[in-house]
Amino acid sequence: MEGVRVAYTLEQCWHRVPGGTGVAALRTAEALEGVADVELIGVAGRHRHAPGHDWTPPIPWVQLPIAAPWLYESWLYLRWPRPETVTGHVDVVHATTLIPCPTRRPLVVTLHDLAFLHRPEQFTAHGVRLFTRSLELIRRHADLVLCCSQATIDDCLSAGIGIDRLRHVPLGVDIELAAEHDVTRVRALYRLPERYLLFVGTVEPRKNLRGLAEAIAMLDEPLPLVVAGADGWGDAGADLDGDVQFLGYVPNEDLAALYKGAYVFCYPSELEGYGLPVLEAMAQGTAVVTSSDTATEEAAGGAAVLVDPTDPSDIARGISEAISRRVELGVLGHRRAARATWKQTADLTAAAYRELV
Repeated sequence: MEGVRVAYTLEQCWHRVPGGTGVAALRTAEALEGVADVELIGVAGRHRHAPGHDWTPPIPWVQLPIAAPWLYESWLYLRWPRPETVTGHVDVVHATTLIPCPTRRPLVVTLHDLAFLHRPEQFTAHGVRLFTRSLELIRRHADLVLCCSQATIDDCLSAGIGIDRLRHVPLGVDIELAAEHDVTRVRALYRLPERYLLFVGTVEPRKNLRGLAEAIAMLDEPLPLVVAGADGWGDAGADLDGDVQFLGYVPNEDLAALYKGAYVFCYPSELEGYGLPVLEAMAQGTAVVTSSDTATEEAAGGAAVLVDPTDPSDIARGISEAISRRVELGVLGHRRAARATWKQTADLTAAAYRELV
């Protein structure tokens, strides 16, 4: 068959907090560059500046004739503007977040999670309104929906999206280990203690930082908690008990060493569509504690200590176990991460495009 030309939305790269959807879209785009019959053209709203260094698209992109923050509202309620009006002819349009764009071409949507349906109180009212409208349009217009976990597929089925339109496309991870001198540099740069527990992610209520801090206080020998991630919304990071160091957003060039230097990576999030930081920590050979009965259990693939995220005493139990098994867990986790490649993500995404051409 001839090549597939795809309009690929990248508006989240300009968000204040691009988050996991930004990482997934950019890493998938990079990997798709190696797929011979796929050509991506990035699409975003009108912006006066390029996105931050870590969020610069690896593909050419064009701008729509409307700026943020009105772009999403216009897509959802006016059903304008269509990406193909600025890209020229495309065979497929790929909306890489929950916000679907209008199009007259076959539409692929990447849907990372439907957490707002489970815990609407952990999102802003504006966010819930946009997400609810988005889900309605995805049900109505998406030809294929790409889900990074079986947990998200199950949520989509419950939300009324037929199994014939759902495709399982797990995310990948960069497996290259940070060098010891990078760990030393990052430890000095951020003034980190010799031993620390680590959390990486946007600071917002569903990440359960308060429960994590309570759990650490229950340990026989509490360790400092280092939190890396931009502020989201709410007061999830306010007034936490114990020794907590907030680093804010950490650039990519420092992140791998931050993971590798951690004693244990703690991710007892209450709701996730996948939990990419779990794999990122495992890629650096760091022991992981994460939540059971969520998508992060699926991402961990049997190589992490699982805990009940609603029970601080169980989180404490899990951290203690991970400390005692940290070498073993580091080996198991690295093996698990090595099986999760962005090439696989790209190949499955390209297969979805080809289905629609």
